[in-house]
Amino acid sequence: MPNNSTKILFLTTLISGVLISLCANSWLGAWMGLEINLLSFIPLLASNKNMFSTEAALKYFLIQAIASASLLFMILLKTNIHEMFYLTKSNLWNSVVIMPLLMKIAAAPFHWWLPSVVEGLSWMNCFIILSIQKIAPLILISYLLINNMTIQFMIMASAIIGGIGGFNQISLRKMLAFSSINHIGWMLTAMIMGTNLWFMYFFIYTINISVVIFLMSVINLSYITQTFNSINTKKMLKFTLFISMLSLGGLPPFLGFFPKWIIIQFMAQNLMIIMAMILIMTSLLTLYYYMRIMYTTIMITNSEMTWMALTFPKNKYSLFLTSALSSIMLGILICTLIISIY
Repeated sequence: MPNNSTKILFLTTLISGVLISLCANSWLGAWMGLEINLLSFIPLLASNKNMFSTEAALKYFLIQAIASASLLFMILLKTNIHEMFYLTKSNLWNSVVIMPLLMKIAAAPFHWWLPSVVEGLSWMNCFIILSIQKIAPLILISYLLINNMTIQFMIMASAIIGGIGGFNQISLRKMLAFSSINHIGWMLTAMIMGTNLWFMYFFIYTINISVVIFLMSVINLSYITQTFNSINTKKMLKFTLFISMLSLGGLPPFLGFFPKWIIIQFMAQNLMIIMAMILIMTSLLTLYYYMRIMYTTIMITNSEMTWMALTFPKNKYSLFLTSALSSIMLGILICTLIISIY
């Protein structure tokens, strides 16, 4: 899609759809916001120049349309039965109404569409689908979520599938998609603990994934094999990219570990030991497939003839690289200091 006023219009209506869902005081209003958001995102996905993006747009539209229709059906059914859709903490109804919303954010076992859709998109659309498009459904899920066996099963399934699914992938987009499915498990766990916790998790996740996606779009990477030799001459870019990946996986010194640390502490206090073990082990799996790329690129296939100094590139991205590195590496120290002060 060309960079013109049409794109700005659709991006504006996409954000307005999210805001309508957030500000709605009825479930029909929230559904309307989701529909505006969907219908403004489809033209951004479709492209005449790329057959894969058109296919991805069609897949995305079908899945989201099924989820939206199911959500509308559930809302109308509950309205007819109870005459008014009040927020009862009913296990059965909440578990049923929450399913279409979980399909919208690609939580397991409704995750199958995300890797194939993401594979055909540009990096900018990947960022939108992995972050902005999840805001409204996650907020609506937080209204309904209660800690029962169904939700616990979905959390564990999302964590395990997100961890194992990225192993046999050579596409960086699919790896980020499976990593996103794994993070959904963490977000739903944080949502059980409290609203502020998953807000913080989502905010830090968005920072991490925006840095990773921006750097990949700058270097024009799509597959693991392209990382082996394409960024040998750009050492600072390479280190920023891999440190951002490790932060996204949740390695302790970096910013991405901070929300996981707090969630693990809350889970230990609430005696959710088995759930915590599953989430930690699957997080290690996601770290493994990031470390695999990093180790191969830096240690094995690095083909430099002379030692190159670690100098920041003198281009328009140097400020972004500096700020990204400092925020990711020093972010956990700053967050810990803030919590200690309060």
